[in-house]
Amino acid sequence: MNPLIDHHNTAYSRRQFFRKSGAGLGMAALGSLLGKTGLASIASNPLPQIAPKAKRAIYISLIGAPSQMDLFDYKPHLSTRFKEDLNGWLKQQGERLTGMTSGQSAFPLAPSIFKFAQHGQSGAWVSELLPWHAKMVDDLCIIKSMHTDAINHEPANQLICTGSMQNGKASLGSWLSYGLGSMNEELPSFVVLHATHTSPYSNVQAISNRLWGSGYLPGKFSGVSLRSLGDPVLFLEDTPGITRETRRRMIDGLNSLNQRSFSAIGDPEIELRMQQYEMAFRMQASVPELTDLSGEQESTYQLYGEDSKKRGTFANSAMMARRLLERGVRFVQIFHRGWDQHGNLPRDLASQCKDVDQGCFGLIQDLKQRGMLEDTLVIWGGEFGRTVYCQGKLTETDYGRDHHPRCFTIWMAGGGIQGGRVYGETDEMSYNIVKDPVHIRDLHATILHALGLEHERLSYKFQGLDQRLTGVEPAKVIKDWFG
Repeated sequence: MNPLIDHHNTAYSRRQFFRKSGAGLGMAALGSLLGKTGLASIASNPLPQIAPKAKRAIYISLIGAPSQMDLFDYKPHLSTRFKEDLNGWLKQQGERLTGMTSGQSAFPLAPSIFKFAQHGQSGAWVSELLPWHAKMVDDLCIIKSMHTDAINHEPANQLICTGSMQNGKASLGSWLSYGLGSMNEELPSFVVLHATHTSPYSNVQAISNRLWGSGYLPGKFSGVSLRSLGDPVLFLEDTPGITRETRRRMIDGLNSLNQRSFSAIGDPEIELRMQQYEMAFRMQASVPELTDLSGEQESTYQLYGEDSKKRGTFANSAMMARRLLERGVRFVQIFHRGWDQHGNLPRDLASQCKDVDQGCFGLIQDLKQRGMLEDTLVIWGGEFGRTVYCQGKLTETDYGRDHHPRCFTIWMAGGGIQGGRVYGETDEMSYNIVKDPVHIRDLHATILHALGLEHERLSYKFQGLDQRLTGVEPAKVIKDWFG
C-alpha cells in the first residue's frame, strides 16, 4: 500500500466535485418528480430507445441442437441418394469435422425418415414430429438460414447466449435487463427456467450460469435461476421461529453495516449485496404466489397439455414463463437439454419433440388469447445445426448426425414479428445457405431492436473498452422479419 498513490486515486479535484455533485443533485430532483419506479428505470437505462415493438421476451433454448432437416428444412430428393458417400464432396466444401466423425472412412448421406407436409396459409413445411407446431405456422416466422462460428457445444452456446465464445461476457438477458430496467421490484427482471426432458437415452449437454450470467455488467443484471424440482429457490422459507418482522430487522441491520462499509470504501459489490438481500426478502413473498398454479383454469392446462400439471416439465415451464411475464419480468429463458442426437436420432428426436411441441403451441396461443403476444417476443432454437451425413452406422430406420455450424433453423413469434412466413434458404443438401444468411450477431441485433434498443449504442465500459452484445464485427437488424 502506498499512501500517496491511494490519496491520488481517491482525491477529487474541484471540477470533479462539482460535476459529480451536480449529477447527484440532478438525479435527486428527477427522482422526486418521477418517483421510485421512474428513477429506477432511468438509472438502469442510460441510453435512448427506439420505438419498441415488444416489452418482454421468452427465449426457448434447445441445448444440443435439433436437426433442421428432420424438422423444418425439407429435402425430399435426398431419399434417392440414401447411403451415398459424401467423402469427396465434403473435402471440396472444406468441411470442419468434429473429433467424433473425423476418423470415419465414409460419410454416408442420411435422408430424413420423417414425413413432411405443408401447413397454414404460408405453406411452410413441417415434420410429422411437430404436429402442434403445424397448427400454428401462421403465427411463426421460420428462419432457415441461421449460421454460427462454433462447431462444438460449449462455445456455440456461449456465442448464442452471450454474443461471444469467450468466458466472462454478459448474456442476452442481462443486456436486456441493463438496457430496459425492471417492471416489477418483487421479482428479478431476468429469470431462468430449467425444463426436464423425458428421453433416457439422449446426450445431455452440461450448461453453466455463464449462459445467463452478467459478466462484466453489475451482478444485479444476472439471470435468477428457478429450480425445476424441490423449492424453486433454496432457503425460500424462513427458519422456524423467525417471523417476517424479525427477518426485516435482520436485513435492516445488515444493510446498515454494509452501507457504512460502502460509504467508506465505495466497492459496488457491497451495494450489490444489499440489493440482493432486499430482492431475496421480497421473493420470499412473491415466489410462492408465482409458483402456485392452483388458480389456473382447466382449459389453460388443456391448452399446454397434461404435462403442464407436472412440475418442471417443459409445458409447466412454458406456463410459468407466461406467469412471470404477467408479473413484470422482462426476460425469461427456458433451457431444455437433450437435443444432441449423434446416434439413434429417430428415437431420441421424437421424444424431445414430444416434450416441447404442445407446450410451445400452448404458450403462443395463451399469450395471444391474453393480448400479450403482440408485445411479447418469443424465440425458439438451438446453437447450431446437424449434418446431412450420418455419424456412425446408417440403416434405413436409424442414423445419427454430427454438429453443423453452416446452417440451422430457428423460429420467432410475437413482438412485431410477421407470422406465416419462411425466411432464408439452404442448398439441396441442407449444408450451405443460398439466400438471406443470418449470423448470431444479426439475431441479437434484431432482438434488441424489437425491444427498443440499438445494438450499436447499447454498451458498457469495461477494461477500457465499450463492450457490446454484438461485439465489433458487423451486425444488422433484419427488418424484413417485422410486419
